[in-house]
Amino acid sequence: MEDPRRSADRDLEQARAALERGEMHHAADHLAGAIAHAPTLPETHELLSRLAARADGGLELFPLEQHAFVGTVVARAHLLAAAGRPEDGLPLLVAASGHTPGADWAGVPWVSDPALGARIDPALLAQIVMQLCTTIGDPAPEAGRESLLPYLTLVRHAVEAHPEQAMLLGAGSALARRLGEPTLAVEWAVRGARLRPSKLAEIWLGYAYRSADRIPESLAALRRAVMYDPDDLSVYADIAGTLADHGRLDDALAWADRALAKDPEFDCAVHTAHRLRYRADGDLTHLIRLADFQRDHPDDTHEHADLADCCADQPWLSRVPSAPGTTPDPAREPFVAGRPTDAAVQRLHRVAHPLWPHPPAAYDAALGLVLVEPEDLLALIAYPPPAPDNEVGQALATHDPALWERCAQVWACLGLLHQRTDEPWAGSVRRRLLVELATGGTDQITEAALFALVTAAWVDPAARADVAELVTRRLAEITATRQPLAWSVAQLALATPELGAPVRLRAAEVVRAEEDHAAPMLPRQRRRGGRLRRWLSGRTTR
Repeated sequence: MEDPRRSADRDLEQARAALERGEMHHAADHLAGAIAHAPTLPETHELLSRLAARADGGLELFPLEQHAFVGTVVARAHLLAAAGRPEDGLPLLVAASGHTPGADWAGVPWVSDPALGARIDPALLAQIVMQLCTTIGDPAPEAGRESLLPYLTLVRHAVEAHPEQAMLLGAGSALARRLGEPTLAVEWAVRGARLRPSKLAEIWLGYAYRSADRIPESLAALRRAVMYDPDDLSVYADIAGTLADHGRLDDALAWADRALAKDPEFDCAVHTAHRLRYRADGDLTHLIRLADFQRDHPDDTHEHADLADCCADQPWLSRVPSAPGTTPDPAREPFVAGRPTDAAVQRLHRVAHPLWPHPPAAYDAALGLVLVEPEDLLALIAYPPPAPDNEVGQALATHDPALWERCAQVWACLGLLHQRTDEPWAGSVRRRLLVELATGGTDQITEAALFALVTAAWVDPAARADVAELVTRRLAEITATRQPLAWSVAQLALATPELGAPVRLRAAEVVRAEEDHAAPMLPRQRRRGGRLRRWLSGRTTR
Protein backbone atom coordinates (compact mmCIF):
# COMPACT_ATOMS: atom_id res chain seq x y z
CA MET A 1 0.00 0.00 0.00
CA GLU A 2 1.11 3.59 -0.62
CA ASP A 3 2.47 5.53 2.33
CA PRO A 4 -0.55 7.12 4.15
CA ARG A 5 1.26 10.45 4.64
CA ARG A 6 2.00 10.75 0.93
CA SER A 7 -1.63 9.94 0.12
CA ALA A 8 -2.83 12.51 2.64
CA ASP A 9 -0.47 15.18 1.25
CA ARG A 10 -1.75 14.57 -2.27
CA ASP A 11 -5.36 14.88 -1.09
CA LEU A 12 -4.50 18.07 0.80
CA GLU A 13 -2.88 19.59 -2.27
CA GLN A 14 -5.98 18.88 -4.34
CA ALA A 15 -8.24 20.15 -1.55
CA ARG A 16 -6.35 23.46 -1.37
CA ALA A 17 -6.58 23.90 -5.11
CA ALA A 18 -10.32 23.17 -5.06
CA LEU A 19 -10.82 25.59 -2.17
CA GLU A 20 -9.05 28.35 -4.05
CA ARG A 21 -11.35 27.74 -7.01
CA GLY A 22 -14.36 27.90 -4.73
CA GLU A 23 -15.24 24.24 -5.37
CA MET A 24 -16.34 23.47 -1.83
CA HIS A 25 -17.72 19.98 -2.37
CA HIS A 26 -14.63 18.95 -4.31
CA ALA A 27 -12.43 20.30 -1.52
CA ALA A 28 -14.50 18.46 1.08
CA ASP A 29 -14.13 15.16 -0.76
CA HIS A 30 -10.33 15.47 -0.78
CA LEU A 31 -10.26 16.56 2.86
CA ALA A 32 -12.26 13.47 3.81
CA GLY A 33 -9.68 11.42 1.97
CA ALA A 34 -6.81 13.14 3.77
CA ILE A 35 -8.42 12.53 7.16
CA ALA A 36 -8.95 8.85 6.30
CA HIS A 37 -5.25 8.50 5.46
CA ALA A 38 -3.83 10.56 8.36
CA PRO A 39 -6.51 11.36 10.96
CA THR A 40 -4.38 13.59 13.21
CA LEU A 41 -2.30 15.50 10.64
CA PRO A 42 -2.32 19.19 11.74
CA GLU A 43 -2.36 20.47 8.15
CA THR A 44 -5.59 18.56 7.52
CA HIS A 45 -7.35 20.09 10.51
CA GLU A 46 -6.10 23.56 9.63
CA LEU A 47 -7.54 23.26 6.14
CA LEU A 48 -10.77 21.80 7.56
CA SER A 49 -11.10 24.95 9.69
CA ARG A 50 -10.57 27.15 6.63
CA LEU A 51 -13.21 25.26 4.72
CA ALA A 52 -15.66 25.53 7.62
CA ALA A 53 -15.11 29.29 7.83
CA ARG A 54 -15.86 29.76 4.12
CA ALA A 55 -18.84 27.40 4.06
CA ASP A 56 -20.74 28.64 7.14
CA GLY A 57 -19.68 25.74 9.30
CA GLY A 58 -19.30 23.22 6.48
CA LEU A 59 -21.60 20.52 7.90
CA GLU A 60 -23.59 20.28 4.68
CA LEU A 61 -20.37 19.37 2.86
CA PHE A 62 -20.02 16.21 4.94
CA PRO A 63 -23.49 14.63 4.95
CA LEU A 64 -24.30 11.46 6.91
CA GLU A 65 -25.64 9.23 4.18
CA GLN A 66 -26.11 5.48 4.21
CA HIS A 67 -22.69 3.78 3.95
CA ALA A 68 -20.96 7.15 4.36
CA PHE A 69 -17.19 7.22 3.81
CA VAL A 70 -15.35 7.03 7.13
CA GLY A 71 -13.34 10.17 6.36
CA THR A 72 -16.58 12.07 5.79
CA VAL A 73 -17.97 10.87 9.14
CA VAL A 74 -14.82 11.89 11.02
CA ALA A 75 -14.62 15.29 9.32
CA ARG A 76 -18.21 15.98 10.34
CA ALA A 77 -17.37 15.01 13.92
CA HIS A 78 -14.55 17.55 14.01
CA LEU A 79 -16.78 20.27 12.55
CA LEU A 80 -19.44 19.57 15.18
CA ALA A 81 -16.84 19.89 17.91
CA ALA A 82 -15.57 23.16 16.42
CA ALA A 83 -19.16 24.44 16.35
CA GLY A 84 -19.48 23.86 20.10
CA ARG A 85 -21.30 20.54 19.79
CA PRO A 86 -18.65 17.94 20.76
CA GLU A 87 -21.26 15.71 22.36
CA ASP A 88 -22.79 15.35 18.88
CA GLY A 89 -19.43 14.72 17.24
CA LEU A 90 -18.22 12.11 19.73
CA PRO A 91 -20.64 9.34 18.64
CA LEU A 92 -19.39 9.78 15.08
CA LEU A 93 -15.79 9.29 16.16
CA VAL A 94 -16.84 6.22 18.13
CA ALA A 95 -18.57 4.83 15.05
CA ALA A 96 -15.34 5.33 13.08
CA SER A 97 -13.35 3.58 15.81
CA GLY A 98 -15.77 0.67 15.67
CA HIS A 99 -15.29 0.54 11.91
CA THR A 100 -11.46 0.55 12.06
CA PRO A 101 -10.31 0.36 15.69
CA GLY A 102 -6.64 0.63 14.81
CA ALA A 103 -6.94 4.10 13.27
CA ASP A 104 -6.20 7.10 15.47
CA TRP A 105 -9.55 8.79 14.99
CA ALA A 106 -9.75 10.11 18.57
CA GLY A 107 -6.16 11.38 18.87
CA VAL A 108 -7.24 15.02 18.62
CA PRO A 109 -7.17 17.71 21.34
CA TRP A 110 -10.91 18.16 21.78
CA VAL A 111 -11.49 14.53 22.80
CA SER A 112 -8.88 14.64 25.58
CA ASP A 113 -9.82 18.14 26.73
CA PRO A 114 -10.90 18.03 30.43
CA ALA A 115 -13.62 20.52 29.54
CA LEU A 116 -15.42 17.90 27.44
CA GLY A 117 -15.42 15.44 30.33
CA ALA A 118 -16.97 18.07 32.58
CA ARG A 119 -19.50 19.24 30.00
CA ILE A 120 -20.85 16.06 28.46
CA ASP A 121 -23.89 14.42 30.01
CA PRO A 122 -22.51 11.41 31.95
CA ALA A 123 -25.46 9.22 30.99
CA LEU A 124 -24.87 10.00 27.31
CA LEU A 125 -21.15 9.32 27.67
CA ALA A 126 -21.88 5.98 29.37
CA GLN A 127 -24.09 5.03 26.44
CA ILE A 128 -21.43 6.07 23.91
CA VAL A 129 -18.73 4.13 25.78
CA MET A 130 -20.89 1.00 25.89
CA GLN A 131 -21.41 1.31 22.15
CA LEU A 132 -17.65 1.52 21.68
CA CYS A 133 -17.10 -1.53 23.88
CA THR A 134 -19.36 -3.68 21.71
CA THR A 135 -17.18 -3.05 18.65
CA ILE A 136 -13.55 -3.10 19.77
CA GLY A 137 -13.22 -6.63 21.14
CA ASP A 138 -12.81 -7.98 24.65
CA PRO A 139 -9.96 -7.43 25.13
CA ALA A 140 -9.18 -5.01 22.33
CA PRO A 141 -6.29 -6.17 20.12
CA GLU A 142 -3.04 -4.83 21.54
CA ALA A 143 -2.01 -3.37 18.21
CA GLY A 144 -4.95 -0.96 18.23
CA ARG A 145 -5.22 -0.06 21.90
CA GLU A 146 -3.15 3.11 21.79
CA SER A 147 -5.54 4.70 19.32
CA LEU A 148 -8.43 4.07 21.74
CA LEU A 149 -6.76 5.54 24.84
CA PRO A 150 -8.13 9.08 24.25
CA TYR A 151 -11.60 7.71 25.00
CA LEU A 152 -10.32 6.35 28.32
CA THR A 153 -8.81 9.76 29.06
CA LEU A 154 -12.20 11.34 28.37
CA VAL A 155 -13.86 8.92 30.79
CA ARG A 156 -11.26 9.77 33.45
CA HIS A 157 -12.10 13.45 33.11
CA ALA A 158 -15.83 12.73 33.21
CA VAL A 159 -15.49 10.53 36.31
CA GLU A 160 -13.55 13.32 38.04
CA ALA A 161 -16.31 15.77 37.18
CA HIS A 162 -19.18 13.36 37.96
CA PRO A 163 -17.89 10.95 40.65
CA GLU A 164 -21.36 9.74 41.66
CA GLN A 165 -22.48 8.46 38.27
CA ALA A 166 -22.69 4.67 38.62
CA MET A 167 -23.46 3.92 34.96
CA LEU A 168 -20.48 5.98 33.84
CA LEU A 169 -18.24 4.12 36.28
CA GLY A 170 -19.47 0.74 35.08
CA ALA A 171 -19.13 1.59 31.39
CA GLY A 172 -15.73 3.11 32.05
CA SER A 173 -14.69 -0.08 33.82
CA ALA A 174 -15.73 -2.11 30.77
CA LEU A 175 -13.58 0.13 28.55
CA ALA A 176 -10.61 0.09 30.92
CA ARG A 177 -10.40 -3.69 31.06
CA ARG A 178 -10.65 -3.93 27.30
CA LEU A 179 -7.70 -1.55 27.00
CA GLY A 180 -5.46 -3.45 29.43
CA GLU A 181 -6.13 -1.42 32.57
CA PRO A 182 -7.48 -4.06 35.00
CA THR A 183 -6.65 -2.13 38.19
CA LEU A 184 -8.58 0.91 37.00
CA ALA A 185 -11.39 -1.36 35.80
CA VAL A 186 -11.75 -2.87 39.27
CA GLU A 187 -11.61 0.52 40.98
CA TRP A 188 -14.37 1.99 38.85
CA ALA A 189 -16.53 -1.14 38.97
CA VAL A 190 -16.29 -1.33 42.78
CA ARG A 191 -17.31 2.32 43.08
CA GLY A 192 -20.20 1.83 40.67
CA ALA A 193 -21.50 -1.26 42.47
CA ARG A 194 -21.42 0.57 45.81
CA LEU A 195 -23.24 3.59 44.43
CA ARG A 196 -26.01 1.64 42.71
CA PRO A 197 -26.12 -2.11 43.41
CA SER A 198 -27.65 -3.99 40.48
CA LYS A 199 -27.25 -6.99 38.26
CA LEU A 200 -25.38 -4.96 35.65
CA ALA A 201 -23.06 -3.47 38.27
CA GLU A 202 -22.17 -6.96 39.54
CA ILE A 203 -21.55 -8.18 35.99
CA TRP A 204 -19.19 -5.26 35.33
CA LEU A 205 -17.49 -5.99 38.65
CA GLY A 206 -17.19 -9.70 37.89
CA TYR A 207 -15.59 -9.03 34.52
CA ALA A 208 -13.24 -6.45 36.02
CA TYR A 209 -12.08 -8.88 38.71
CA ARG A 210 -11.61 -11.55 36.04
CA SER A 211 -9.43 -9.22 33.96
CA ALA A 212 -7.33 -8.63 37.08
CA ASP A 213 -7.07 -12.42 37.63
CA ARG A 214 -8.98 -12.16 40.90
CA ILE A 215 -11.08 -15.21 40.16
CA PRO A 216 -12.79 -15.91 43.52
CA GLU A 217 -14.01 -12.29 43.66
CA SER A 218 -15.07 -12.49 40.02
CA LEU A 219 -17.16 -15.61 40.61
CA ALA A 220 -18.69 -14.11 43.74
CA ALA A 221 -19.79 -11.01 41.83
CA LEU A 222 -21.25 -13.05 38.98
CA ARG A 223 -23.16 -15.24 41.44
CA ARG A 224 -24.61 -12.08 42.97
CA ALA A 225 -25.71 -11.07 39.48
CA VAL A 226 -27.58 -14.38 39.21
CA MET A 227 -29.35 -13.60 42.47
CA TYR A 228 -30.59 -10.33 40.99
CA ASP A 229 -31.92 -12.11 37.89
CA PRO A 230 -32.00 -15.93 37.98
CA ASP A 231 -33.34 -15.99 34.41
CA ASP A 232 -30.38 -14.21 32.77
CA LEU A 233 -28.76 -17.37 31.46
CA SER A 234 -25.87 -15.53 29.81
CA VAL A 235 -24.41 -15.02 33.29
CA TYR A 236 -24.59 -18.77 33.90
CA ALA A 237 -22.56 -19.27 30.73
CA ASP A 238 -20.02 -16.67 31.86
CA ILE A 239 -19.64 -18.39 35.23
CA ALA A 240 -19.19 -21.73 33.48
CA GLY A 241 -16.56 -20.31 31.15
CA THR A 242 -14.66 -18.68 34.01
CA LEU A 243 -14.67 -21.88 36.06
CA ALA A 244 -13.49 -23.94 33.09
CA ASP A 245 -10.68 -21.52 32.29
CA HIS A 246 -9.37 -22.04 35.83
CA GLY A 247 -9.44 -25.80 35.98
CA ARG A 248 -12.86 -26.40 37.52
CA LEU A 249 -14.44 -28.23 34.61
CA ASP A 250 -16.99 -30.25 36.60
CA ASP A 251 -18.31 -27.10 38.32
CA ALA A 252 -18.37 -25.35 34.96
CA LEU A 253 -20.48 -28.10 33.37
CA ALA A 254 -22.86 -27.95 36.34
CA TRP A 255 -23.53 -24.26 35.67
CA ALA A 256 -23.99 -24.91 31.96
CA ASP A 257 -26.46 -27.69 32.74
CA ARG A 258 -28.36 -25.38 35.12
CA ALA A 259 -28.83 -22.95 32.27
CA LEU A 260 -29.89 -25.68 29.83
CA ALA A 261 -32.40 -27.00 32.35
CA LYS A 262 -34.08 -23.59 32.24
CA ASP A 263 -33.87 -23.21 28.45
CA PRO A 264 -32.39 -26.05 26.32
CA GLU A 265 -32.24 -23.72 23.29
CA PHE A 266 -30.46 -20.76 24.91
CA ASP A 267 -27.57 -20.15 22.56
CA CYS A 268 -24.88 -19.05 25.03
CA ALA A 269 -25.51 -22.08 27.25
CA VAL A 270 -25.60 -24.49 24.30
CA HIS A 271 -22.33 -23.19 22.88
CA THR A 272 -20.61 -23.22 26.27
CA ALA A 273 -21.86 -26.70 27.18
CA HIS A 274 -20.71 -28.29 23.91
CA ARG A 275 -17.32 -26.59 24.13
CA LEU A 276 -16.79 -27.74 27.70
CA ARG A 277 -17.90 -31.30 27.00
CA TYR A 278 -15.52 -31.49 24.06
CA ARG A 279 -12.79 -30.16 26.30
CA ALA A 280 -13.63 -32.82 28.89
CA ASP A 281 -13.60 -35.91 26.67
CA GLY A 282 -12.45 -34.88 23.18
CA ASP A 283 -15.50 -36.48 21.55
CA LEU A 284 -16.08 -34.93 18.11
CA THR A 285 -19.82 -35.52 18.54
CA HIS A 286 -20.05 -32.42 20.72
CA LEU A 287 -18.65 -30.25 17.93
CA ILE A 288 -20.96 -31.80 15.34
CA ARG A 289 -23.96 -31.08 17.55
CA LEU A 290 -22.73 -27.54 18.04
CA ALA A 291 -22.36 -27.08 14.29
CA ASP A 292 -25.87 -28.46 13.80
CA PHE A 293 -27.19 -26.03 16.41
CA GLN A 294 -25.49 -23.11 14.67
CA ARG A 295 -26.97 -24.14 11.34
CA ASP A 296 -30.46 -24.48 12.80
CA HIS A 297 -30.25 -21.23 14.80
CA PRO A 298 -28.83 -18.59 12.44
CA ASP A 299 -30.36 -15.77 14.52
CA ASP A 300 -28.39 -16.30 17.74
CA THR A 301 -28.25 -13.32 20.09
CA HIS A 302 -24.61 -12.70 19.13
CA GLU A 303 -21.69 -14.30 17.36
CA HIS A 304 -20.04 -17.18 19.21
CA ALA A 305 -16.49 -18.44 18.80
CA ASP A 306 -16.79 -21.72 20.74
CA LEU A 307 -16.70 -23.97 17.67
CA ALA A 308 -13.76 -22.09 16.20
CA ASP A 309 -11.93 -22.21 19.53
CA CYS A 310 -12.33 -25.99 19.72
CA CYS A 311 -11.14 -26.49 16.14
CA ALA A 312 -8.26 -24.01 16.35
CA ASP A 313 -4.91 -25.30 15.06
CA GLN A 314 -6.19 -28.84 14.57
CA PRO A 315 -5.30 -30.45 11.22
CA TRP A 316 -8.22 -30.33 8.79
CA LEU A 317 -10.61 -28.97 11.40
CA SER A 318 -9.09 -25.52 10.91
CA ARG A 319 -6.19 -25.77 8.47
CA VAL A 320 -4.50 -27.56 5.63
CA PRO A 321 -1.72 -29.51 7.36
CA SER A 322 1.84 -29.41 6.14
CA ALA A 323 1.81 -33.12 6.69
CA PRO A 324 3.91 -35.82 5.01
CA GLY A 325 1.88 -36.41 1.86
CA THR A 326 2.63 -37.14 -1.75
CA THR A 327 2.66 -35.13 -4.94
CA PRO A 328 0.18 -36.21 -7.69
CA ASP A 329 0.11 -39.97 -8.05
CA PRO A 330 1.63 -40.99 -11.44
CA ALA A 331 -0.71 -43.97 -11.48
CA ARG A 332 -3.84 -41.80 -11.17
CA GLU A 333 -6.04 -41.91 -14.25
CA PRO A 334 -6.41 -38.53 -16.03
CA PHE A 335 -9.69 -36.90 -15.05
CA VAL A 336 -9.60 -33.61 -16.98
CA ALA A 337 -8.63 -32.60 -20.49
CA GLY A 338 -7.65 -28.94 -20.24
CA ARG A 339 -6.13 -26.26 -18.05
CA PRO A 340 -8.30 -23.99 -15.85
CA THR A 341 -9.53 -20.72 -17.28
CA ASP A 342 -8.18 -17.39 -16.06
CA ALA A 343 -11.57 -16.59 -14.51
CA ALA A 344 -11.50 -19.83 -12.52
CA VAL A 345 -7.99 -19.09 -11.28
CA GLN A 346 -9.02 -15.59 -10.20
CA ARG A 347 -11.98 -16.90 -8.24
CA LEU A 348 -9.78 -19.52 -6.57
CA HIS A 349 -7.24 -16.86 -5.62
CA ARG A 350 -10.01 -14.83 -3.96
CA VAL A 351 -11.19 -17.63 -1.67
CA ALA A 352 -8.28 -20.03 -1.11
CA HIS A 353 -6.55 -19.80 2.25
CA PRO A 354 -4.77 -22.43 4.36
CA LEU A 355 -6.79 -21.51 7.47
CA TRP A 356 -10.50 -21.50 8.32
CA PRO A 357 -12.40 -21.33 11.64
CA HIS A 358 -14.08 -24.74 11.26
CA PRO A 359 -15.36 -26.99 8.42
CA PRO A 360 -18.80 -25.31 8.05
CA ALA A 361 -17.04 -21.95 7.73
CA ALA A 362 -14.81 -23.39 4.99
CA TYR A 363 -17.93 -24.66 3.20
CA ASP A 364 -19.52 -21.20 3.39
CA ALA A 365 -16.37 -19.47 2.15
CA ALA A 366 -16.19 -21.83 -0.84
CA LEU A 367 -19.50 -20.40 -2.06
CA GLY A 368 -17.31 -17.94 -3.95
CA LEU A 369 -16.60 -20.81 -6.37
CA VAL A 370 -20.24 -21.56 -7.11
CA LEU A 371 -20.03 -20.00 -10.59
CA VAL A 372 -16.97 -22.05 -11.58
CA GLU A 373 -17.97 -24.96 -13.78
CA PRO A 374 -17.13 -28.49 -12.58
CA GLU A 375 -14.70 -28.95 -15.49
CA ASP A 376 -12.77 -25.87 -14.38
CA LEU A 377 -12.75 -27.01 -10.76
CA LEU A 378 -11.34 -30.36 -11.86
CA ALA A 379 -8.73 -28.53 -13.92
CA LEU A 380 -7.76 -26.48 -10.85
CA ILE A 381 -7.28 -29.74 -8.96
CA ALA A 382 -5.24 -31.39 -11.71
CA TYR A 383 -3.19 -28.26 -12.50
CA PRO A 384 -3.06 -26.00 -9.42
CA PRO A 385 -2.18 -22.45 -10.51
CA PRO A 386 0.70 -20.48 -8.99
CA ALA A 387 0.06 -18.79 -5.68
CA PRO A 388 -1.54 -15.34 -5.80
CA ASP A 389 0.70 -12.29 -5.69
CA ASN A 390 -0.53 -11.10 -2.32
CA GLU A 391 0.51 -11.32 1.34
CA VAL A 392 -0.83 -14.84 1.79
CA GLY A 393 0.84 -16.12 -1.38
CA GLN A 394 4.13 -14.48 -0.47
CA ALA A 395 4.03 -15.94 3.07
CA LEU A 396 3.42 -19.42 1.73
CA ALA A 397 6.24 -19.03 -0.78
CA THR A 398 8.58 -18.02 2.03
CA HIS A 399 7.59 -20.49 4.73
CA ASP A 400 6.05 -23.51 3.00
CA PRO A 401 5.99 -23.39 -0.83
CA ALA A 402 4.34 -26.81 -1.17
CA LEU A 403 1.38 -25.76 0.99
CA TRP A 404 -0.16 -23.52 -1.67
CA GLU A 405 -0.68 -26.40 -4.12
CA ARG A 406 -2.38 -28.47 -1.41
CA CYS A 407 -4.45 -25.44 -0.45
CA ALA A 408 -5.58 -24.81 -4.03
CA GLN A 409 -6.71 -28.42 -4.44
CA VAL A 410 -8.59 -28.34 -1.14
CA TRP A 411 -10.58 -25.26 -2.12
CA ALA A 412 -11.31 -26.51 -5.60
CA CYS A 413 -12.71 -29.69 -4.04
CA LEU A 414 -14.78 -27.56 -1.64
CA GLY A 415 -16.05 -25.74 -4.72
CA LEU A 416 -17.39 -29.04 -6.04
CA LEU A 417 -19.65 -29.21 -2.97
CA HIS A 418 -21.55 -26.20 -4.31
CA GLN A 419 -22.39 -27.85 -7.64
CA ARG A 420 -26.05 -28.77 -8.11
CA THR A 421 -26.86 -28.60 -4.42
CA ASP A 422 -30.52 -29.27 -5.23
CA GLU A 423 -29.63 -32.91 -5.93
CA PRO A 424 -30.01 -35.34 -2.99
CA TRP A 425 -26.60 -36.37 -1.71
CA ALA A 426 -26.69 -40.08 -2.57
CA GLY A 427 -27.07 -39.61 -6.32
CA SER A 428 -25.54 -36.18 -6.69
CA VAL A 429 -22.91 -35.07 -9.17
CA ARG A 430 -20.91 -33.47 -6.33
CA ARG A 431 -20.72 -36.78 -4.48
CA ARG A 432 -19.77 -38.75 -7.60
CA LEU A 433 -16.95 -36.38 -8.55
CA LEU A 434 -15.50 -36.21 -5.05
CA VAL A 435 -15.68 -39.96 -4.51
CA GLU A 436 -13.88 -40.54 -7.81
CA LEU A 437 -11.14 -38.14 -6.71
CA ALA A 438 -10.90 -39.63 -3.23
CA THR A 439 -10.60 -43.21 -4.50
CA GLY A 440 -8.68 -42.69 -7.76
CA GLY A 441 -5.20 -42.63 -6.23
CA THR A 442 -3.15 -42.16 -3.09
CA ASP A 443 -1.89 -38.60 -3.23
CA GLN A 444 -2.72 -35.13 -2.01
CA ILE A 445 -5.74 -35.01 -4.32
CA THR A 446 -7.05 -37.91 -2.25
CA GLU A 447 -6.63 -35.81 0.89
CA ALA A 448 -8.33 -32.77 -0.65
CA ALA A 449 -11.31 -34.76 -1.88
CA LEU A 450 -11.66 -36.58 1.42
CA PHE A 451 -11.68 -33.26 3.26
CA ALA A 452 -14.45 -31.97 1.02
CA LEU A 453 -16.44 -35.15 1.72
CA VAL A 454 -15.85 -34.75 5.46
CA THR A 455 -17.01 -31.13 5.18
CA ALA A 456 -20.15 -32.32 3.40
CA ALA A 457 -20.83 -34.58 6.37
CA TRP A 458 -20.48 -31.63 8.76
CA VAL A 459 -23.03 -29.50 6.91
CA ASP A 460 -25.42 -32.23 5.69
CA PRO A 461 -26.57 -34.90 8.16
CA ALA A 462 -27.87 -36.98 5.23
CA ALA A 463 -24.27 -37.46 4.03
CA ARG A 464 -22.78 -38.60 7.34
CA ALA A 465 -23.19 -42.36 7.23
CA ASP A 466 -22.04 -42.50 3.61
CA VAL A 467 -18.94 -40.36 4.23
CA ALA A 468 -18.06 -42.26 7.40
CA GLU A 469 -18.16 -45.54 5.47
CA LEU A 470 -15.97 -44.14 2.69
CA VAL A 471 -13.42 -42.67 5.11
CA THR A 472 -13.33 -45.98 7.03
CA ARG A 473 -12.57 -47.88 3.83
CA ARG A 474 -9.92 -45.43 2.62
CA LEU A 475 -8.20 -45.35 6.00
CA ALA A 476 -7.96 -49.15 6.00
CA GLU A 477 -6.60 -49.26 2.44
CA ILE A 478 -4.01 -46.54 2.96
CA THR A 479 -2.74 -47.75 6.33
CA ALA A 480 -2.57 -51.35 5.14
CA THR A 481 -0.02 -50.37 2.49
CA ARG A 482 1.75 -47.78 4.69
CA GLN A 483 1.18 -44.91 2.27
CA PRO A 484 2.96 -41.59 3.05
CA LEU A 485 -0.39 -39.83 3.53
CA ALA A 486 -1.52 -42.21 6.30
CA TRP A 487 -1.09 -39.56 9.02
CA SER A 488 -3.15 -37.00 7.10
CA VAL A 489 -5.94 -39.46 6.27
CA ALA A 490 -6.00 -40.55 9.91
CA GLN A 491 -6.43 -36.91 10.91
CA LEU A 492 -9.27 -36.65 8.40
CA ALA A 493 -10.85 -39.71 9.99
CA LEU A 494 -10.66 -38.05 13.40
CA ALA A 495 -12.54 -35.07 11.89
CA THR A 496 -15.29 -37.24 10.36
CA PRO A 497 -18.79 -37.15 11.87
CA GLU A 498 -20.35 -40.46 13.00
CA LEU A 499 -17.19 -42.48 12.48
CA GLY A 500 -17.33 -45.74 14.41
CA ALA A 501 -15.47 -45.84 17.74
CA PRO A 502 -13.10 -48.67 16.68
CA VAL A 503 -12.17 -46.76 13.52
CA ARG A 504 -11.60 -43.58 15.49
CA LEU A 505 -9.35 -45.50 17.87
CA ARG A 506 -7.43 -46.95 14.92
CA ALA A 507 -7.01 -43.46 13.41
CA ALA A 508 -5.65 -42.13 16.71
CA GLU A 509 -3.16 -45.01 16.84
CA VAL A 510 -1.99 -44.20 13.29
CA VAL A 511 -1.49 -40.55 14.20
CA ARG A 512 0.52 -41.44 17.29
CA ALA A 513 2.63 -43.99 15.46
CA GLU A 514 3.41 -41.65 12.57
CA GLU A 515 4.26 -38.77 14.91
CA ASP A 516 6.51 -40.98 17.04
CA HIS A 517 8.28 -42.17 13.89
CA ALA A 518 8.76 -38.57 12.69
CA ALA A 519 9.58 -37.18 16.15
CA PRO A 520 13.15 -36.04 15.31
CA MET A 521 11.79 -33.78 12.53
CA LEU A 522 8.69 -32.48 14.29
CA PRO A 523 10.18 -29.69 16.46
CA ARG A 524 11.56 -27.84 13.43
CA GLN A 525 8.40 -28.45 11.40
CA ARG A 526 6.22 -27.29 14.26
CA ARG A 527 8.23 -24.11 14.73
CA ARG A 528 8.03 -23.34 11.02
CA GLY A 529 4.35 -24.22 10.79
CA GLY A 530 3.55 -22.33 13.99
CA ARG A 531 5.15 -19.14 12.69
CA LEU A 532 3.26 -19.40 9.44
CA ARG A 533 -0.08 -20.06 11.16
CA ARG A 534 0.40 -17.12 13.54
CA TRP A 535 1.23 -14.85 10.62
CA LEU A 536 -1.70 -16.03 8.54
CA SER A 537 -4.24 -16.05 11.37
CA GLY A 538 -3.76 -12.31 11.76
CA ARG A 539 -4.57 -11.78 8.09
CA THR A 540 -7.67 -13.85 7.49
CA THR A 541 -11.18 -12.54 8.03
CA ARG A 542 -12.80 -15.91 7.87
